Amino acid sequence: MNIVFMGTPDFAVPCLEKLIKSEECNISAVFTQPDKKVGRKQILTPPPVKALAVEHNIPVYQPATLKNEEAFETIKELNPDLMVVVAYGKILPKNILDYPKYGCINVHASLLPKYRGAAPIQWAVLNGDEKTGVCVQQMDIGIDTGDILFTEETEIGINETSEELFDRLSLIGADALMKTIDLIESGKTNPVPQPEGDFGYASMIDKSMSNIDWNKSAFEIHNQIRGLQTWPCASTVINGKNVKIHKSVLSNEKGSEAGKIVHNKNVITVSCGDGKCIDILELQPDGKKRMDAKSFLAGNKIEIGQFIGE
Repeated sequence: MNIVFMGTPDFAVPCLEKLIKSEECNISAVFTQPDKKVGRKQILTPPPVKALAVEHNIPVYQPATLKNEEAFETIKELNPDLMVVVAYGKILPKNILDYPKYGCINVHASLLPKYRGAAPIQWAVLNGDEKTGVCVQQMDIGIDTGDILFTEETEIGINETSEELFDRLSLIGADALMKTIDLIESGKTNPVPQPEGDFGYASMIDKSMSNIDWNKSAFEIHNQIRGLQTWPCASTVINGKNVKIHKSVLSNEKGSEAGKIVHNKNVITVSCGDGKCIDILELQPDGKKRMDAKSFLAGNKIEIGQFIGE
């Protein structure tokens, strides 16, 4: 099967790797986002998908838009039987969606119709969901509204971060993709239309979500910490300085007032708005490296009874 692959970040890499290794699939081209300047030195860096494609001598296209005749002509020249889209970051116009023999399929990291949109993994963790999964959908002109071709569920660990879940779902998604392609080739797909209605949109994550409100419940704050890891990271003020919180667990300690330190040996235990606590395990002061709580306590005076977040 002749396939054009469209994807950009690390999440899409396992899918492309599986396709490259498959004897039944020929990847005629990869479409990905333009290179971006990264880091303090603003070094122009290719997307992870491009790096993998170049390694395997696969032609790479990085158009600024797909909504012009040039992009469509390129697709026609490549003449794919199927287009596979995984976290590409651009909307495909109808003429491209309709062109391949088997259309375009998308690997999406949620149990659709829940969490359509850009950040389904982070929102599943932020909302404290107990399960999530991957859906492979037949793409249409809507945003993640196409018929479901294949679904794989997985539980979310109570302390699992969005970064950890991201890695797991990328592998689950790659397996789901290959199973879906097998179904397409054998003519055994059973497309299931998504129900109509508003099931919520997983909007992009931004820095305004970082600040911890200690008046919230321990569970909500714990979810914020693990959901915003590794970017932009939940943060709070300790001794007048901003500190990123990278890792926490729900604590068995009895709480008191919101934001009050109740324990300071090896971990930093903070009382939350519901009278329960969380243990802060890893944190990072501005301008310094990430460290465990024991190391932080060795260099910073944190007293029982003091308040943070002020």
